[in-house]
Amino acid sequence: MNSKVPIRELVLDVLAELRHLNYSKNTLNTYRRFYNRVITFADSRKQTNYSEELGNAFLKTQYSFDLNNCDSTLPRTVRSKARFIRVLGDYQLHGVILRRKPTKTPYVRPPQFADALIAFEKECVLRNYSKAGMRTRINRLRLFIDYLDGCSLTSLSELTAQELSNYTVTLIGYNSKSVAAVLTVLRTFLKFLYLKGYHCKDLSCDVPSVKYSYYPSIPSAWKNDDVKRMLDCIDRGSPTGKRDYAILLTVARLGMRVKDLKEIKLCNLKWNENKIKMVQHKTKQAVSYPLLDDIGWAIIDYLKNGRPQTTSPYLFVRHNAPFEAFGTHANLHNIITKYTRLAGIELPRGSKRGMHSLRHTLASVLLEQHTPLPVISEILGHMSVLATSVYLKIDLEGLRKCALDPDEVFNYADN
Repeated sequence: MNSKVPIRELVLDVLAELRHLNYSKNTLNTYRRFYNRVITFADSRKQTNYSEELGNAFLKTQYSFDLNNCDSTLPRTVRSKARFIRVLGDYQLHGVILRRKPTKTPYVRPPQFADALIAFEKECVLRNYSKAGMRTRINRLRLFIDYLDGCSLTSLSELTAQELSNYTVTLIGYNSKSVAAVLTVLRTFLKFLYLKGYHCKDLSCDVPSVKYSYYPSIPSAWKNDDVKRMLDCIDRGSPTGKRDYAILLTVARLGMRVKDLKEIKLCNLKWNENKIKMVQHKTKQAVSYPLLDDIGWAIIDYLKNGRPQTTSPYLFVRHNAPFEAFGTHANLHNIITKYTRLAGIELPRGSKRGMHSLRHTLASVLLEQHTPLPVISEILGHMSVLATSVYLKIDLEGLRKCALDPDEVFNYADN
């Protein structure tokens, strides 16, 4: 696009494109009001054309917010304003409005690409991708498809390395790990197009590679006393309390993923073997959890005195009608948050204390007990010991043993 286009003309083009993308009337009015303020700001500075510097200066002046120095999630108060400014910049640079995240509304495939997209989704199913993994891949691919649609490409057979290069430029500003993930999905899709005859050339080789170091974040783990305080504050006299106690105890003691916890069926409880036998949702591997005494009695108490009358085959169900299994995307975060507050547990700023953190805590305890990594990996259901090794970062005692005494190092060097 031409960066010399006057700001008023740029705004009109952006609003026309938003209208073409079926943005609602109210949303269009919101964009229009915001851009009128940007135009007024540009006039006050006697600037005719739009620039990234002008947009950021507007945010600084009006909202005391510097978009260039934002390294974390945007504050809610300026999130929409930053989006409006980015839309102007994206359209000026690339001629399309980039959807940074797929919308929650059902995705409408551009008709010229629909057949290939449907075929690719079926291929993902045949490759036994998990629902979550497939959803992530498809969402990343949609960003590319929307870009091609915005560039007025009429067929995937017309795709060239130049479009790939131009799209890669739009990823500037993402962290390297996200860019690598997007480009990996893109390579897979381009290879699929070639093998299935949608394109005469294998363009996957033309997608640039991104080098990034594997530095996983340090897992958040609880103190053992805090876990006990949280469990002790649960009202086990109420039906909901009986359910929540059984849920939290199971995750804390077995390190079970929330997805697997929600998918426990009554038939998975093997009382004669003291086992919970099921297939893990993420790995698709059969797993057998020990039905420990405290977990077993908590589940029995819930089944006899807490679980509502329901025909659901799942062990844990919602306690509001209809009494069915938890939703697909329910992360049960509200349960652990409720009892964290009741127990008066103060969490360090920036720490994560969701259900998954109890899984991290179990790994931490096992490390303190000198449990070998392969054993921990099997307990947590990891496919690779590499995924388990990240928990070494929270084994403080083990790390202290690895610390070097500088005096000893210098003395050794002198010798």
